Amino acid sequence: MNLRQWGRDLGLGVRFAFAGGREGWMRAVLTAVGVGLGVALLLLSTALPNALSTRQEREKARQDYSFMEQPPAKADNTVVIADTGTTFRGDDVRGREVEPEGPRAPLPPGVDAWPAKGDMLVSPALKKLLTSDEGKLLRERVPYRITGTIGESGLIGSHELAYYAGASGLGKLVDGPNVTRIDKFGDPDTSPEETDPVLALLNLVVIVMLLMPVAVFIAAAVRFGGERRDRRLAALRLVGADGGMARRVAAGEAMAGALLGLVLGTGFFLIGRQAAGSVEVMGISVWPSYLNPTPLLATLVAVAVPAAAVLVTLFALRGVVIEPLGVVRSAKPSRRRLWWRLLLPVVGLALLYPMLGQGRSNGDFNQYLVVGGVLLLLVGVTALLPWLVERCVARLGSGSVSWQLAVRRLQLSSGTAARMVNGVAVAVAAAIALQMLFAGVDDQYTKDSAQDLSRAQMQVRVPDGIPLAATARKFTETKGVRKVISLGENYVSSLSFDSESGSSLEAELTVGDCGALREVAKLPSCRDGDVFALDGYGYSNDGPKLNKPGKKLYVASSVPGKSGEVTWTVPAGVIKGHSIKSLTGVERGGFLITPAALPENLAPMIGGQLYLSIDESVPDAYEYARNTAAKVNPLVDPINWASTTTSHKFDAIRTGLLVGAICVLALIGASLLVSQLEQLRERRKLLSSLVAFGTRRRTLGMSVLWQTAIPIALGLLLASVVGLTLGAVLLKMTGTPVGVDWASVLSMTGCGAAVVLLVTLLSLPPLMRLMRPDGLRTE
Repeated sequence: MNLRQWGRDLGLGVRFAFAGGREGWMRAVLTAVGVGLGVALLLLSTALPNALSTRQEREKARQDYSFMEQPPAKADNTVVIADTGTTFRGDDVRGREVEPEGPRAPLPPGVDAWPAKGDMLVSPALKKLLTSDEGKLLRERVPYRITGTIGESGLIGSHELAYYAGASGLGKLVDGPNVTRIDKFGDPDTSPEETDPVLALLNLVVIVMLLMPVAVFIAAAVRFGGERRDRRLAALRLVGADGGMARRVAAGEAMAGALLGLVLGTGFFLIGRQAAGSVEVMGISVWPSYLNPTPLLATLVAVAVPAAAVLVTLFALRGVVIEPLGVVRSAKPSRRRLWWRLLLPVVGLALLYPMLGQGRSNGDFNQYLVVGGVLLLLVGVTALLPWLVERCVARLGSGSVSWQLAVRRLQLSSGTAARMVNGVAVAVAAAIALQMLFAGVDDQYTKDSAQDLSRAQMQVRVPDGIPLAATARKFTETKGVRKVISLGENYVSSLSFDSESGSSLEAELTVGDCGALREVAKLPSCRDGDVFALDGYGYSNDGPKLNKPGKKLYVASSVPGKSGEVTWTVPAGVIKGHSIKSLTGVERGGFLITPAALPENLAPMIGGQLYLSIDESVPDAYEYARNTAAKVNPLVDPINWASTTTSHKFDAIRTGLLVGAICVLALIGASLLVSQLEQLRERRKLLSSLVAFGTRRRTLGMSVLWQTAIPIALGLLLASVVGLTLGAVLLKMTGTPVGVDWASVLSMTGCGAAVVLLVTLLSLPPLMRLMRPDGLRTE
């Protein structure tokens, strides 16, 4: 058989698809919609690497901190940057105060000219927020006049909240926290970042498991209209075509639908790409220009989808005998063989076996073995499910009329029913395995913060030089703040900081009222004017050695731009106290001083921390606290306490999984609905006949529900087994003890069942219309 003959037969199939009248067009369009949805998601997947890369590049291009040990000296090509970022109702706001020091001061991407003092440039999303009623509280915190917007090249996403505000007097704060001087923007460090093998494995498995259901749906979509197609092929044999030609013509019809699906999929993708700029998912947003598929991957999709349509059709017809008077499939089909279906997951496990116990200490995981093993296990679901459905429905017997109608339909076409739920089963199996893997390694990337949330929920660092007591009073008067614990901090040294001889002994110095000091120590008694020496060591072992009445200790100023030190003499009558875990989970050492015992010359040297107890019943209580902090000093950014801290990369992968899972679930629902409508359309005359003979519509509706419920129940059972197996293997590969979170397994299977139930309910109105008597009319 030469290529010319193949081309003629495939071309004839394409002509049949588009020149077959209304019936042919309907079939081609339904196939194209199913394929198009999958193609759109595939194109989105090929565009995601470019989107993530572009986000990282733009983040690096605007980095504004010095990479040198010492910031550059003031010159006409430098600018002072102060980080005034904040958080508003859970969303990060990237804020910068800027002071250019000369006409050649560098500009970040997206900015054409620096704003004047009191003015600011904002991102479009922040401008929209600040000019709305929802942004009233944030406006108090960002009181600058809006004079322009930041260009797209200076933002990592369309929903990013960011601003640059003009300021003055920042030069004297350069040596302090959150303020630096730079002469250029961007990250010059191009050295490759060290990768964590487990995170790399997570990333790879997430990509494979999200794309696999898409491929399954595309393969199922090209087989829409299979029964009607078989009758047409019999007619083709009647006019002289042989069996091979009939199969190639059928493949051409499928290819026509796939090619139309490519066009629709490209349209869906372009619409979705444009819409992507107006949505934010899990805190991630992109510009439409980010979503440009890699040319090589886009070409691969364009070639692979029509080729897959041809191959899937030829594979589906391999056991079908097409004769001039009919198709043998109308008789009882031969029983499906099990051995080769079991071979797929067994080979998949064999590929993953060499990496069991590898963990993160034995190098990177073999990408080819991981991809091959995971793919074969998931493909095994699609191969085993038709066999499982066939064997189970063959044993189902008597019941209600709706049950019998459903069972008989499944017995005659169990393969069609299995194809409908294959994608759901694959998605659920992948979700269960991923959930097990994420839950297993979670404790490696999520740590307890040691912060005591029962005593405080927010921490505020008060810059040195700002009166701590006055600041604490402002927070006490703030709406939504229940209690303020104020602790001043510095360090004492046995030697002057200018001394070059000997080694110095150092200890902590903590200032606070009796209530605050009892948060860090157990005190026998306390009144204003007392001084305490703690038996704990804190960050050093020197505290007890310095507790000698009359000993002179030195305290240095840590105020940016202000040098000097003062002497503090250890007074007589120092009371001993016992260290306990403080609010931050650590024990302090050194000395505790009440305000009345603090020498006047030492007070300016004390910076400190405020720990706020927030009344969460007050709406926007955290925002009121942040507004107070901004009034104290724009550089003050309160920190929300959390019981745990999570690795940024691990959290990013998990976020990517959730975003991808939402897209795949949407595809599952849409493709299942299209498939269900195609099944009902093919059975229009049968449904109308049953109604004409007196079958109740409710009975037919229930039969459709049973036809969906039985395969999905079997599919979810198989998915659970494969998902648990794959999850256990992946955990063994990472060197993590195997554990099953049954609540997560049930939630994953419940999501799959809910999608199918929703699709079934949405298909009931079309079902009612198809049961009308005019469905019996023919021409």
